[in-house]
Amino acid sequence: MYRIAKYLVAALLALAFAGCASYQPTMMSGGVLTDSAGMTLYTFDKDAANSGKSACNGPCAALWPPVAATGSLSGDYSAITRDDGTKQLAYKGKPVYLFAKDQKPGDKLGDNVKDVWHVIK
Repeated sequence: MYRIAKYLVAALLALAFAGCASYQPTMMSGGVLTDSAGMTLYTFDKDAANSGKSACNGPCAALWPPVAATGSLSGDYSAITRDDGTKQLAYKGKPVYLFAKDQKPGDKLGDNVKDVWHVIK
């Protein structure tokens, strides 16, 4: 029962963060792609480019909130459909995420985490 509650809390946190991440990237800051609030954006090596899928769900998505795809997208930007049916922003075919431990614009605490998470340059 505790395990189920733990995953339920993680899923709810992921949804809460995903709701906060509903904006498109607007700039490159210091050579790194950021959102309109200046927060660093990341990709995950386990996501296959152009697969239309995210490999980061459940507890992973609580720590790495998916950036929701909004508005019309073009060029290097597209959208994928997550397992829960929501639309996630993709950059050059790879899903885009924030890192929950980044607290202020310019933070890049998620870069090279476990050698599979990387800032978008």
